[in-house]
Order: sequence, then structure tokens, then C-alpha cells
Amino acid sequence: MLTSKQRAALRSMANTLTPIFQIGKGGITENTIIEIDNALRTRELIKVSILETCDLTAREASDELSSAVCAEPVQCIGRKFVLYRRNIENPKIEI
Repeated sequence: MLTSKQRAALRSMANTLTPIFQIGKGGITENTIIEIDNALRTRELIKVSILETCDLTAREASDELSSAVCAEPVQCIGRKFVLYRRNIENPKIEI
């Protein structure tokens, strides 16, 4: 569980990130979960965008994905959200 200070630090880091995934009308598929899991293993902090054609809100998608890949939801604004998962073997982000 992240503290509010850790969450604030991650939010400021995520400010400059561009979304590397888009979730559309197909919703969250098994492939989406696998790709996001791989991205979190590599980057630790990712931003995801929800397209207008998607039936899910950004909050719903964030909750669903964070539980599927064991990540922490950091931020959810509009149609974008940020996920964080610390890499145990090789951490890149120190918070």
C-alpha cells in the first residue's frame, strides 16, 4: 500500500509520461493484461488511456487492471490512469 507522499511522488513522475496503452471497445482482454504486466515489470510506472468507445470508465478499468496485475492505482484523471508496481528484483524507481 502506498502512502500519500509516495503517491504524490509517483504522480509527479507520471506527469511527463505518455499513455503506452489504449483500451477501446474490446475492453480489457487477456492480451491487455499480459502486455500491461510486462510493461509494469519493465517500467514500474505506466499511464493508460481509455478511448471513448470503451464501455468502462477510467476508474473501473484502473480497478480491474490493478487487481489483475497486482499493481497500485496511482492516479485517475478523465480518461487516463496511472499504475505502479515495484519490480522486486531490479527496482528502477525509488520512493
